[in-house]
Amino acid sequence: MNARQHTDRLLGESPVFLEVLDRVSQIAPLDKPVLIVGERGTGKELIAARLHYLSARWDQEYVKMNCAAISETLLETELFGHEAGAFTGAAKMHRGRFERADRGSLFLDELATTSALVQEKLLRIIEYGEYERVGGSKTLTTDVRLIAATNEDLPKLADQGKFREDLLDRLAFDVITLPPLRARPEDIFLLAEHFAMNMAGDLGMEFFPGFTEEALETLGTYEWPGNIRELKNVVERSVYRAADDSSPVEVITLDPFESVFRPSVSKTRKVTGDEPAPPSASNTEFPIDFKQTVQDFEIDLIRQALAASQFNQKKTAEALGVTYHQLRGYMKKYDLFEND
Repeated sequence: MNARQHTDRLLGESPVFLEVLDRVSQIAPLDKPVLIVGERGTGKELIAARLHYLSARWDQEYVKMNCAAISETLLETELFGHEAGAFTGAAKMHRGRFERADRGSLFLDELATTSALVQEKLLRIIEYGEYERVGGSKTLTTDVRLIAATNEDLPKLADQGKFREDLLDRLAFDVITLPPLRARPEDIFLLAEHFAMNMAGDLGMEFFPGFTEEALETLGTYEWPGNIRELKNVVERSVYRAADDSSPVEVITLDPFESVFRPSVSKTRKVTGDEPAPPSASNTEFPIDFKQTVQDFEIDLIRQALAASQFNQKKTAEALGVTYHQLRGYMKKYDLFEND
């Protein structure tokens, strides 16, 4: 993947985001390790790729590895390789990620999950560029620019003895901390439109019709704990669920699990006097049309809640335990806007 493909996906115009890009441009040309810190979904991998492709190593190997996705026993061999016969099943010599990334860059995500042994070997590579394959005695050398990422507080882990302080010192030549999406309010609509247009293209739509004011309000006021990754999922889901591709997207489905029929956490929860009992099927005569019966139940429940709330949709949504936009989605589905 080339630099253009990476940088085009780093969208944003908020001051805090532009400041990060300036920092990246400043540190990228140096052959120094960089530590990227940020919450999940903030784009740490994209920033790492930008560091590589803006460096003098841009035309060399860019190797990536998620340390949390590999078991501790395999992580060492994946990083440093192993000799034939090093352990049962090691029939051939295996080149590790450091060896494959020689003269290029290596991106290690979820660095905080690595063991003390791996951290010790990482420290040696950073300091001297030396390592041995697992099961080998020959010292190998490598010229790798190390880029690491984490969503953990490494200084705190170091204070607790869970991460090597000397390795942290070497990695932290410079630390790039990515702002969460809630700190980039100017970028939410920009990113949402970008993801929506891409999804519209995937669906074969001629154009993306935009968002309604209500939808934009939902996007702008939500906290986005999953950051950009969550925003992308929410927008793509909402675009594909929209019934009319010629009308602006009105319903933003933040939680795909939200449903009046969502299973409770405890199957054995008892009904108390303070909460309504669930509907009973004891008097139902079978056979029935299951889908129609469920639909009739939803319509009846929404109408009852609307009447009890004097047709105030926000109060109705609160009474039903759904969001305002989810209620609007149900009303649109069942054509209940005559009481709006």
